[in-house]
Amino acid sequence: MNVEHLRLFVRLASTLNISQAGQELSLSPAVASAHISKLEQALGVRLVHRTTRKVALTEEGVAFLPHAQEVLASVEAARAAVGAGSLAPQGTLRVSAPASFGRMHLVPRLKDFLELFPQLSVDLRLSDSIIDLVEGGFDIAIRNAALKDSTLVARKLASDHRLLTASPSYLAQHGEPQTPHDLVDHNCIQLMGLDVWQFQTATGIEQIKAHGNVRADNGEAIRDACSSGLGITINSTWSAYQQLQSGELVPVLSDYPLVSETAIWAVYPSTRMLAPKVRAFIDYFAECFGDEPYWDKALAQHEQ
Repeated sequence: MNVEHLRLFVRLASTLNISQAGQELSLSPAVASAHISKLEQALGVRLVHRTTRKVALTEEGVAFLPHAQEVLASVEAARAAVGAGSLAPQGTLRVSAPASFGRMHLVPRLKDFLELFPQLSVDLRLSDSIIDLVEGGFDIAIRNAALKDSTLVARKLASDHRLLTASPSYLAQHGEPQTPHDLVDHNCIQLMGLDVWQFQTATGIEQIKAHGNVRADNGEAIRDACSSGLGITINSTWSAYQQLQSGELVPVLSDYPLVSETAIWAVYPSTRMLAPKVRAFIDYFAECFGDEPYWDKALAQHEQ
């Protein structure tokens, strides 16, 4: 079985376009089509449905995809092992990340990362939607969440410290809540999917249903709405540390910490051997963020 045929099939599964998949691997449409046909002949099954307008994976193609991805990852790991660690990570690394975190903390560090690994290129998709790694053909997904059981392998890259914030102008106009229950009288800006806020109190966990006239599906959007004086919201320190440093935002209800199990994770499909390009990316950013991420260090220094 030809490794290049497998590589083309994996890209085809993501693009659903033979010409585009071939172009990414420097193959003409005719050659790309021939490679897929040869792979199907070698396996004795049809992997894709082809029409004049589109390409779709067959049931057998969907079943074969994760195995093809594992073979490619194993090949890369094997090449690195044979080279006694001297083979540099190479190829295209496809990464999915939350829009705000990716823009603020991944993109600014890509230049140094790619200078360390000049044989790598990065395809970065920024989206707040949960992406299926296998179906989308991604090598890594960065997720800001409480990780649940899955078939994926995960490595924690950084903590995700969350706190309640408001602008000084909002508090001057509406007063400052003294307990979580006081929030029922305030305008709460909600991140979609996070409308129940949980606080640690002396008597246990208290849940508050947030109400307000602004909801958004993007962390930067609710942070900026909060900065403009629209209300009170939950912010991650990685998103709002600069506004907290400048005084544009201030913490609210500091005596009642938010209950949250979220963190910044790098997740990737389970394979026996981790591809060198995946390991390089994860190791680099884990070192960048460290046990105490730079955004939390900045806030700690500001509070001293």
